[in-house]
Amino acid sequence: MNKDQLIEIIDYTLLDLTVSKSDIEKFCQEAINYGFKTIFVNPYYLEFAHNIVDSHEIKVGAPIGFSLGCSTKKTKITEAEEAVKAGASELDMLMNLAAFKSEDYDYVEAEIRDFVQAAAGLTTKIIIESALLNMEEIIKACQLAETGGADFVKTATGFNGGGAEIEDVKLMKKTVGSRLKVKAAGGIKTFEDALKMVEAGASRIGASGAVEIIEGKEFKGDY
Repeated sequence: MNKDQLIEIIDYTLLDLTVSKSDIEKFCQEAINYGFKTIFVNPYYLEFAHNIVDSHEIKVGAPIGFSLGCSTKKTKITEAEEAVKAGASELDMLMNLAAFKSEDYDYVEAEIRDFVQAAAGLTTKIIIESALLNMEEIIKACQLAETGGADFVKTATGFNGGGAEIEDVKLMKKTVGSRLKVKAAGGIKTFEDALKMVEAGASRIGASGAVEIIEGKEFKGDY
C-alpha cells in the first residue's frame, strides 16, 4: 500500500477538548490539501466543519458518547440524531462498557441497534476499547456490534488507556469476517504502524497524526 492508497482509508481526527474554531479551520484545510476523504470532529463543530469541506467532497464524522460511553441510551440516540441533522456522514459510537462489563448484553445490543437506526443509513462504527477487554470480551463485543447492525467495529478512542494492537485487530477481523469492517484507531503514529494495522485486517485507520503519518514522520501526540 502506498501513501495515496493510505490517504483513501484514513479518518483524520481532531477531538481535543480545547480545540478552537481557528484550529478546526486549519485542520479542515489540511484535510483538503492532503486529500483525506473523511475527517472527525466533536459534535459541537460538525456543522462548522461540514460547511468548510463539503464542496471538496470530504465526509465529516463525529464520535457519539465520547469519550466514556456510559451516558444513557436516550442521550446517545439524541446525540446521533442531532449529528445527522448537522451534516455528519459517519458516526462512531463508544459502546457502554459499564453495561458490557456487567454482562448486560441485551442492553448493549439494543443500544447499538437503536444507534444504527438513528444514524438513518449513515456508516456506523462501534468503539469497543479493545485494550480494556480480554480476548473473550473482544469476541463478544464484536458479535454484539454485528447483531446490532453496525458497519464497523473499532478498536479504541485513544482517550481511555490504550489503543489499537495488532493482535486485537486480527482477532476482531477473524470474529466479524467479511460481514463487518474493522477500524483501527488509537496510538497509530507512523506510516509503518498504519500498514501493520491494514495487514492485520483493518479497512479504516483513525489517526489525529494523519499528516505526520503520510509525511513519513512520527506523530508525537498521545493519540
